[in-house]
Amino acid sequence: MSQKQKISDVLMKIEKLTVVRAIRGGLTNLIPILIIGAFALILKTFPVQAYQNFMETFAGGFFPTLFEMVNKATFGVLSVYMTFFITYSYVKIKADPETSIIGAASSSVISFFILAGVDLADFSTDRTGPKSMFLAIITGLGAAALYILFDRLLRRTRKNVLTAGADKEFNKTLSTLFPIAIVVIIFALINVIITKIFNVDSFHKLLASAFEALFSVGKVGYFKGFFFVLLSSVLWFFGIHGSDTLEGVMQKYFAPGLEINQTAVASGGAPTQILTKEFFDCFVLMGGCGSAICLLIAILLFSKNRARRGLGLTAAFPMIFNINELMVFGLPIIFNPVMLIPFLTAPLVCYSIAYLAMYAGWVPLITSNVEWTTPILIGGYHATGSVAGLLLQLVNVIIGVAIYFPFVRILDKRSEESARNKFKEFTEFFREHEQELAVTRLMDRTDIYGDFAKELCAEIRHETEERLSLAYQPQYSYEGKCKGVEALMRWRHPVHGVLYPPLVVKLAEEGGFLPTLEEAAIRRAFAERPAVLKKFGPDVKLSVNVTGITIVTRRFVDFCTQLKKTYPIEKMNMCLEVTEQAALKFNEETGNTLRTLKDIGFKLAIDDFSMGQTSLHYMKDSMFDIIKLDGSLVRGLFDHINTREILLSVSNLASSLGMEIIAEYVETEEQRDVLHELGCNCYQGYLYSPAVFLNKKDDKKIKN
Repeated sequence: MSQKQKISDVLMKIEKLTVVRAIRGGLTNLIPILIIGAFALILKTFPVQAYQNFMETFAGGFFPTLFEMVNKATFGVLSVYMTFFITYSYVKIKADPETSIIGAASSSVISFFILAGVDLADFSTDRTGPKSMFLAIITGLGAAALYILFDRLLRRTRKNVLTAGADKEFNKTLSTLFPIAIVVIIFALINVIITKIFNVDSFHKLLASAFEALFSVGKVGYFKGFFFVLLSSVLWFFGIHGSDTLEGVMQKYFAPGLEINQTAVASGGAPTQILTKEFFDCFVLMGGCGSAICLLIAILLFSKNRARRGLGLTAAFPMIFNINELMVFGLPIIFNPVMLIPFLTAPLVCYSIAYLAMYAGWVPLITSNVEWTTPILIGGYHATGSVAGLLLQLVNVIIGVAIYFPFVRILDKRSEESARNKFKEFTEFFREHEQELAVTRLMDRTDIYGDFAKELCAEIRHETEERLSLAYQPQYSYEGKCKGVEALMRWRHPVHGVLYPPLVVKLAEEGGFLPTLEEAAIRRAFAERPAVLKKFGPDVKLSVNVTGITIVTRRFVDFCTQLKKTYPIEKMNMCLEVTEQAALKFNEETGNTLRTLKDIGFKLAIDDFSMGQTSLHYMKDSMFDIIKLDGSLVRGLFDHINTREILLSVSNLASSLGMEIIAEYVETEEQRDVLHELGCNCYQGYLYSPAVFLNKKDDKKIKN
């Protein structure tokens, strides 16, 4: 095994860990809140003075108040949402269906408030916002794991609280009491122990104090700034808001640099301090932590993943103003092993380049205050008062994009690999349960298969005709002459290739666009008919599949009536082949519909014909011109002696009614010869040809 493969396997194992999956699930659920909060913050802090003046004076400052309210309700309690969502994801992955998600989430949220040291009598968002994301992660995971453990133990020992005669839902809710209480008590004890031992008011305060203590040694210079950038990025990677957590360090060691420079300039001297808060905001944290603007550009320029590019487009506007939570949590970067190297490397390289440029005198030192939400290029120019500052930002962005580029491509490849594996499992599941799924809705399932079905259904609906192709399988007489061609629908997925046709039909049916899909296939068949005749012969019959659900509808009759206005159907030897997704209802309305289709000029064929009662109904009124034998009858020719008797009976019956009979799945000469002896003289299958495409271009598309 190559070193590259070993690394890939390790990364795959990490990504499959329950902890990582739960965190990513929580972050995914957090995205709508992040989007709302980010835009509220941008609208509140948009760095244009004329805009700010207007907002402060219009309607008595109504809009700033509104945006602040939304920001506090989203970013202000972001860690609380994160705690809930991580617990929700963890329970869905690890717990059995009897475990109460609400009970687990309740225990986690209460535990978070305890560890964060939130004073509900004097509530402040300082401890519930992004600063406490790491605390939210460990609380969400820890409380969820403990809740599941104690819930199972209590259920096994039957010590749940139950009230005789009470409502079922009431009893279910009451049964969560003991697990919640135990989890909350454990976290309360942990917090008490921490506060007593370390003399702090909460676990949250302990973390902040510990980080600040790391910078108490040494003077302000390159290495202290380098360590600040490194630690901030590491904290972000593990879900801790690095910028906010190290805000005390910034204010104590780096922020005073701007005032020193301004004082020096005011007294006629030269600025001396390279490291200022603006230095980090403008030349390192471009687009936010991890020099994320570089990641954004790399995704928009080089990523082929539709979802990732969509995230990039959504996150682009906030990131222009250095608000990158949507990208960090949505990609996600947090706990994503693939992104660790570039996320740490890009800001460190940008920091070193900027430090060197100012140390060497190529770029003026910073003497102007710049808001952290100031967009890139504008910020570099205003901070230094020079075009050199703008060019330095541009150089850093280009280098940062180059650092992120190969890892964005790795993400794409891993996403494709993961999607292929999931799709393979999903398709295998569908094939194994195809019969039972014929009468149940796939998209109503609450497991991963239901989620995948919804996603796939949306993709097929979105590009119904664009990715639709037809493959043509010829039908030959016993003498070897091509008598007909069946058009087989193929839908090509951009990642998974050609989808299993019954799955496409099933999803289209559940999604409510099956008629649209079938009409598109029929239009394609009519358009390609000249090429079909050129390839297979001038007088061949062209059959197109239609489900029993669609063919009896008024919409389909109207569609065929419109087709007749464009094509002389009665002269074209076209056949509608009914596939039994659902058995036709034998009533007067169905009969009238089928007669109308025949009057329009279509021949009618029934697929998967056997000796069942339903199939015999199709022959009763001679509505159909052709019957196609069920594949199980052909495949069972040499396995079951009664099969030949059945086929002989069907053949004789069809002959007496003037109906043509076609055998599918004919793969050997022995099968063909036996079928010929039984009276069947038209064959379709691999003995003659698989389904083929009319041109190499379509064939290449399907294979790719």
